[in-house]
Amino acid sequence: MKQQASQPVVRKQRFTQLTAKLAVMVLFGALLLAVPFHAALAQTAPSLGSAESFGVLGGTAVTCTDSTIVGDVGVSPGVAVTQTNCTIIGTVHTNDPTAIAANADFFTAYNNLANYYACTGVLDTVYTGATVTLTPGVYCNDADVTFTDSKLTLDAQGNANAVWIFKIGTLGTGALTGTNLSVVMANNGQPCNVYWWVAEAATISTSSFKGDVLAGAATTITGGSFMGRDFAKAAVTLTGADIVSCSNIVPPPVPPIDYCKDYCKDHDKDQCKDHDKDHKDHKDDKDHKGDKDHKDHDGR
Repeated sequence: MKQQASQPVVRKQRFTQLTAKLAVMVLFGALLLAVPFHAALAQTAPSLGSAESFGVLGGTAVTCTDSTIVGDVGVSPGVAVTQTNCTIIGTVHTNDPTAIAANADFFTAYNNLANYYACTGVLDTVYTGATVTLTPGVYCNDADVTFTDSKLTLDAQGNANAVWIFKIGTLGTGALTGTNLSVVMANNGQPCNVYWWVAEAATISTSSFKGDVLAGAATTITGGSFMGRDFAKAAVTLTGADIVSCSNIVPPPVPPIDYCKDYCKDHDKDQCKDHDKDHKDHKDDKDHKGDKDHKDHDGR
């Protein structure tokens, strides 16, 4: 009887031990999966969905003065798009189904950037007269970030798919300010693979700016050039600025043959050899056609 009474206790202990082992295995597996998952996200551009065609997207209002926008302009749930000497090469959507869908996709992208892209580097709070070069990654600051008279070079290291994500105000409050800021793409870097997530407002003045701004409050762009998208949950205000949306950026043309020959002295010799070959083949085709036409003429 005593032996029979002890059996349930033994089974209970074995079950408890098995449960504990399973829990440890699941936790360990989750930790292993989490690292490559976040690393993969850091190398992947976030989806903007139907908002991709927009150059400017505001939540409450869009005010454009003495500015040019190449790309669609939208506002939702607000309805005010105020234009004063403003040139818009695109379609204006004021709280119509297109603007509503784009705004929803913007919110989704904003939340995804906030929650699923782990920081791999740190942004300083203040850059003044600085020259900074950053390789691809996710760079964060838990509060404000201010650039003044600074140059930020984004070095893709030859990878055209390289992605930069800047997260400003990761603790919930923080603004981006750029004055006389120059953002430069290097080594095949693409401006449309740069994302600026901002907890609150973004203010860019007299700058050569590149990348998509996704702001949790208002954005104000004054002077300078802006290559990317300007999205804000509140109002967008543009004054004397030129914005070219990513959906309208055209890759540079193939350089002419004479330029390529000179360039080959120091760079991309193989590529230029192909360029020369294509040019020669095209010339041979023309010469061959000319000879054929000449023979046909003599035959007549």
